[in-house]
Amino acid sequence: MSKAFTKESDGEDEDDLPEDVGGLPISAKNYMTPQGFARLREELDALMRKERPEVVKVVTWAAGNGDRSENGDYIYGKKRLREIDRRIRFLSKRLESAEVVDPQRQKNRDRVFFGATVTYAAARGAERTVTIVGIDEIDLDRGQVSWISPIARALMKAQEGDVVELRTPAGTERIEIVEIRYPDGGSD
Repeated sequence: MSKAFTKESDGEDEDDLPEDVGGLPISAKNYMTPQGFARLREELDALMRKERPEVVKVVTWAAGNGDRSENGDYIYGKKRLREIDRRIRFLSKRLESAEVVDPQRQKNRDRVFFGATVTYAAARGAERTVTIVGIDEIDLDRGQVSWISPIARALMKAQEGDVVELRTPAGTERIEIVEIRYPDGGSD
């Protein structure tokens, strides 16, 4: 078989990919809420302490059964192990580069900054509420948008009552900030 058709890498070289692959622009800070940081840390711990050791056991057992070329447990296990290792590397890099910003500590609560929950009205009168979070915390079903998203960029530093321009693929839309909220700060 020609060398052109053989697999030279098993995906171990994704570390050579540019930094912006995960959605974060090069040289931008990886802002994250404490809750988002904790969720990623929990996922990393679960992968390293529970899931990976279980898969390693299965692969070790399957490897001891002889012919590996037709051994589904071995083949699937090795593939799953590569996926887990890739996710562990990704999470480790994200957590290492994270800059945790606690919205509860925001002193200037009359303006929109990272961690704010903002209710705005579109030109047609429809109100929508979004919370500005880190790129690894996005959950559109819960109204959580990235701080680098077009809506967050339009809202940043605005105050209640301000009308800002949101650039969309359909054109520019004017939206009015109705309310700005931050989580209540507990006593430390």
